[in-house]
Amino acid sequence: MTYAVTPVGFVRSCFKEKFAIPRQPQLAPAARGVLELVAPFDNGDAVQGLEHVSHVWLIFLFHQALETTPRLKVRPPRLGGNKTMGVFATRATHRPNGIGQSVVKLDRVEASRLYVSGIDLLDGTPVLDIKPYVPYADQVDDAVNAIASAAPQLIEVQWGDGALLQAREHGQRLAEPLVELIEQCLAQDPRPAYQVPAPERVYGAKLWDVDVRWHYPQAGVICVLTVTP
Repeated sequence: MTYAVTPVGFVRSCFKEKFAIPRQPQLAPAARGVLELVAPFDNGDAVQGLEHVSHVWLIFLFHQALETTPRLKVRPPRLGGNKTMGVFATRATHRPNGIGQSVVKLDRVEASRLYVSGIDLLDGTPVLDIKPYVPYADQVDDAVNAIASAAPQLIEVQWGDGALLQAREHGQRLAEPLVELIEQCLAQDPRPAYQVPAPERVYGAKLWDVDVRWHYPQAGVICVLTVTP
């Protein structure tokens, strides 16, 4: 038996590529985006009442990781990327049917747009459904996950000469908290856990319309080199 699903909208996100996206929602509160609804959900009726809700669940497709052959085991980044585990014990992007879910902060509601933050969604992500977060039902105080018992340990983020000024200028132009976004995303250490980069190796990612470049001058430290269009 097969089923067909149709997106209710698409996310316009600060993340223009997969690298450097936080591996879970809420880890980068400055990561913002807009969910643009499509017909027939774009006339205001479908979102009536959401103005009373602070957070929503977004059910979406990993549209750049869809696969025709299901994986039974995956290599979670949290475990270093070199240890396999059953797909249903992880939140890896390589999923049966390519379905993901994220709880995000709902900052503002318009008739055809939801302004959200704390996102971990790639630009262009198709959203299949929206559900209000219900604290008394969705928050489980005694829940346990021994695989991911705490948030990842943050890495120190430093700024090279001129890079902080560049980030501030572009953030002002974009009307976005770009400095905070860069620091929050890079503090998660986006590189594969199995890599031990040499100080001269430069990494990069695109946030909004700027390219952010950084390196690892020493263990446990990221230094932002440039923030350019």
